[in-house]
Amino acid sequence: MDEWNTSPNQKKIMDEWINAFYRAQGMESNIFNFHSHQEYEIYFFHSGDCKYLINNRIYELQPGDIILLDGMTLHKPNPRTGSTYTRSMLHFSPTWLQELLTALGIPNLLDPFKKLNNCLLRTRYDEAGQFVDGRIKEIAASLEQINKEMQRTGKKNELLEAEVKLELVQLLIGIFKMSQKELSQVTSKKTEKEHHAEAIASWINEHYSEKISLDRVAAELNLSKYYASHVFKEVTGFTVMEYVMGCRLNQVKYLLEMEPDRTLTEVSRVTGFESVAHFSRYFKEKVGTTPSRYRKNKITSNITVKKGEQS
Repeated sequence: MDEWNTSPNQKKIMDEWINAFYRAQGMESNIFNFHSHQEYEIYFFHSGDCKYLINNRIYELQPGDIILLDGMTLHKPNPRTGSTYTRSMLHFSPTWLQELLTALGIPNLLDPFKKLNNCLLRTRYDEAGQFVDGRIKEIAASLEQINKEMQRTGKKNELLEAEVKLELVQLLIGIFKMSQKELSQVTSKKTEKEHHAEAIASWINEHYSEKISLDRVAAELNLSKYYASHVFKEVTGFTVMEYVMGCRLNQVKYLLEMEPDRTLTEVSRVTGFESVAHFSRYFKEKVGTTPSRYRKNKITSNITVKKGEQS
C-alpha cells in the first residue's frame, strides 16, 4: 500500500491549476512511471536512496536537491527498493501566473524552467534549501485549506487563492536567485554504469523513430546485449524498450497537440510505431483515451486559454 505523510492537495484555481505534495513517502505507481506533463514542476528531495532520470541524464540525489522541470521532458525517479524515499513536489501552470508576473514587472521569473534545461540545484539543506522546503509546505497547507472550504461552502475563497499566488511568486523569486549561481548546479562524478546508461538513453533519443531492438542498441554502442540490458535497468529502473516507447509516446503527445493537421497515420509512422493499430492500442493503454480524443481535448483547451488571454 502507498504511504503518504500528506495527501496530494490539488485545487483548480481560476481555470488553471496548481497542486502540491509535501514530504510524500511510498511507491505511488503513477509517479514512478516514465512520464511527462505540461505543468512546470519543482521537485525537492528530502531523504532516501534515489537516482533521477531526466531525458538522457541521470542524477544521484542528495538530501536538499531541487530539480526544476519544464514538465514536457520525460523524467522518472528510481528509488532503491527498501529505502525511505521522501520528496516534495509542486506542479503549476505557467499560464496561471503569467498575467500576474507581467503586472509585477517580472515576466522573466520563469526563465529557470525555460532556459536551464531541467537543472538540478544542490543546496545541501542550506538557507536557500530550507526556504524552498518551507514555501512548499506553506503552499500545500493553503491548498488544503482552500479544498476544505470549497467542500464546506461550495464557494471559492478569493483571498486564500490570492495568498497561494503570492506564496508561489515568493518561492519562484527565491528559486530565480538560486539559479543565477553557477556553483549551485550539480557537477557530480558519475560511475561507469551511469555513463553507459546515459549513452544508451542519448542514442535512443536520437533514433527512437527508427526500428529499434536491444541487439541494435548494444551493437551501436559496442556493448554486450546482456550488459546493456542489465545496466540500463539497474540505473534507470526500466528496460531499454520501455524507454524507447516512452520517447515515442512523448513525441506523439507533442505532435497531436502542436501539429493538428497531421493524420494519425502520419503521427504513428514518424514516431516509430509498427502500425496505426498498435499505436492506437498503446496510446489508449498508457494515456487512458484515444489519440483523436486526446488531440480534440488539447485543441479545445488551447482555444480556451487563448480566449482567456485576450479577455
